[in-house]
Amino acid sequence: MTPALPLAGKTVLAAMSGGVDSSVTAALLKEQGASVIGITLNVWPEEENPCARSCCSVTDVDDARAVCNVLGIPHYVLNTQADFKRGVIDYFAAEYLRGRTPNPCIACNARVKFTAMLRKADEFQADFIATGHYARILRDAGGCRLVRAADARKDQTYVLYMLTQTQLGRILFPCGGYEKPQIRALAKAFGLPTFQKTDSQDLCFIGRGGYTGFLRENCAGLLRPGNIVDESGQVLGRHDGVYRFTIGQHKGLGAFSEKKLYVLSIDAARAEVRVGENAALFAAGALVGGTHRILPGALEDGARVQAKIRYNAPAVPATLHTVENGALRLLFDEPQRAVTPGQAAVFYDGDTVLGGGTIERPV
Repeated sequence: MTPALPLAGKTVLAAMSGGVDSSVTAALLKEQGASVIGITLNVWPEEENPCARSCCSVTDVDDARAVCNVLGIPHYVLNTQADFKRGVIDYFAAEYLRGRTPNPCIACNARVKFTAMLRKADEFQADFIATGHYARILRDAGGCRLVRAADARKDQTYVLYMLTQTQLGRILFPCGGYEKPQIRALAKAFGLPTFQKTDSQDLCFIGRGGYTGFLRENCAGLLRPGNIVDESGQVLGRHDGVYRFTIGQHKGLGAFSEKKLYVLSIDAARAEVRVGENAALFAAGALVGGTHRILPGALEDGARVQAKIRYNAPAVPATLHTVENGALRLLFDEPQRAVTPGQAAVFYDGDTVLGGGTIERPV
C-alpha cells in the first residue's frame, strides 16, 4: 500500500459539523501542511430545527466557526436544505409509510453530504475533501479500498458503503487511524474549543418526540390505522399506523398476549402488523436490492463475505448468490434475528468493504 498522501500545498475542504471529530480533522490536515477550508452544511432551516442537539443548529455552526478561527482557516456555510429535504427527509418518511425501517445517515452520505462537498471542492479547485468519519481509505495501483477504522467501536464504514471509486479517490478520513480518546486528547492539545463537546446521539432532524412524533407532525394525512394479527391471521388488536413499528420490536405489544410478542412483518398496503414469538424472527437470509460495488468484480455469485445487517450488529459469515435485476440473495451460515426491510446489508472481506445494498425482505 502507498504511504499517507502528502498534503503539503494541497487544498482540502473539511466538513465541519461543530463536533470534536470534524474539528480534529481540520487541525490534522493543517498540521500536515494542507490549505484547509472549513465547510458546514446547512441542512435544516433553523426556525424549523426540532433538535437542539443536532449537527445543524446555530450552536453547531458557531462551534465550527470558532474552531476555524482558532486554526486560522476560512469557514463557509453551504446551504443544502433542498437536497436534504428531497434526498433524506422525503425518503425517510416514504420508507416508514411503506412499513420499512430506513437508515437516513446512509441516504445523507450517498445523496447529499459527499456530493455537495465534492461539488464545492470543484468550485474551489480543491484537491480533496475530508470528513470526521471513523473509516480508512487504502490506495494502491488497483484503486481505493474503504477499510474499517482503527477504533472498531466507532467504525462508520457501514454508512459509507455507497461511496464510489471516483469519490474515494478525493476523500480523506483523518480520524480513521485513531481511537476516540486519542481524538479528544488531540482536540485539547490543539486548543480547540470543542474538545469536551459530547457526541450527538440523535438524527439531525428528529426532535424530542422521536421519529414517530416527526412522522405524525409531517405526514399526518398519510397515516392510517390497522390490525395487529398473530401468525395465523387472528386479529389481536388495533394500531394507529405502521410507522410506529419495526421488525423485532416488542415495545407496545404487551397488552395483546401473555406471551412475549415481537413484530415479525409489516404489510403497509393492508396496514397490518404481524406479530409472534422470538423464534419466528430468525431468517436464513435476505433478498438485497439496489446493490453497489466499491471494488470491481466484488459481490459475484457464490462469493463468501461477512455481512452486517444493521449499524450495531456484528458482521456474520454468509454467501452471496446473484438473482434477477441485479439483486443478491444473501444466505447466512447461521440464521439471523430481525432481518429488516429498508436497512442496509453491507458486505466485508476482513476489514475491507466490498459494497452493499438494501434489504428487501428476509428469505
